[in-house]
Amino acid sequence: EMESKVSEGGLNVTLTIRLLMHGKEVGSIIGKKGETVKKMREESGARINISEGNCPERIVTITGPTDAIFKAFAMIAYKFEEDITNSMSNSTATSKPPVTLRLVVPASQCGSLIGKGGSKIKEIRESTGAQVQVAGDMLPNSTERAVTISGTPDAIIQCVKQICVVMLESPPKGATIPYRPKPASTPVIFAGGQAYTIQGQYAIPHPDQLTKLHQLAMQQTPFTPLGQTTPAFPGEVCAVKSALSIDCAVIPGQEMFCAALTMFPCICPGLDASPPASTHELTIPNDLIGCIIGRQGTKINEIRQMSGAQIKIANATEGSSERQITITGTPANISLAQYLINARLTSEVTGMGAL
Repeated sequence: EMESKVSEGGLNVTLTIRLLMHGKEVGSIIGKKGETVKKMREESGARINISEGNCPERIVTITGPTDAIFKAFAMIAYKFEEDITNSMSNSTATSKPPVTLRLVVPASQCGSLIGKGGSKIKEIRESTGAQVQVAGDMLPNSTERAVTISGTPDAIIQCVKQICVVMLESPPKGATIPYRPKPASTPVIFAGGQAYTIQGQYAIPHPDQLTKLHQLAMQQTPFTPLGQTTPAFPGEVCAVKSALSIDCAVIPGQEMFCAALTMFPCICPGLDASPPASTHELTIPNDLIGCIIGRQGTKINEIRQMSGAQIKIANATEGSSERQITITGTPANISLAQYLINARLTSEVTGMGAL
């Protein structure tokens, strides 16, 4: 019954469905020299567009009459199953993992998809045999949510058909801010007053803006010039980095610059560059990140020295209320760093450690 609702006059109904895919999945869809996606476009009759950019995630937009969209979805689902089968031939795994697709749906339509007390989503799960999960939070800087569907290709196709029915019956309310994946950050190195980005094996001069910020930061605090080695001990903070990891209050509006400097491996000579044992990630609200960085980077540098761990703070993302902290080192280093970070947060929240 659901199917007939969509396919009746289906050629007159044009839909746009957005999928969120990782780089490897996108590569599989594009195929060698774009042959796979070309074939999918020709055989389904749907328009299939893949977002540009050097991003870990990409948006795949499928537009066309409902029949064409379902054909395109079927081709994608079967391609992913083929990839799973191929990867299993080289592994010892015995149970075959399900095919998983992630739709990006306006948050205003998610209520209709879930239904009163979860009745609609339960009905879709039971009638198609696919697993359907609607994310609780909106995707960063957007008013869209991820809807994850997993199961056999046939179950996924049936599930997408039913989701399309719901989306046609309950159009989005108000304006939708679409999710745009952010680009992968490129390492930045400062040397001789110039900023460089690493591309492959080469250092390419970075746009002037970062170089100017770097020069501005150099005026704020003295630092040991590059090439002068300082006594090395475990967890020692790179002299260049400690000078440049200045508190954001020093240069207003340069939070991203400050964070970028704490993100990348130390390039000072004389320091131990042995590979780290393991990595742990934390997410910290933006309004509390200052108490962890401290004035002119003093607190984060203290935590690095005391714990012996590498601690990197991700760039601030416009519209996001959180920052990611990556801690790298031995399990003992990581535990101590976590303890010290939590201690800073606790003292800030209780008002004892206000800067």
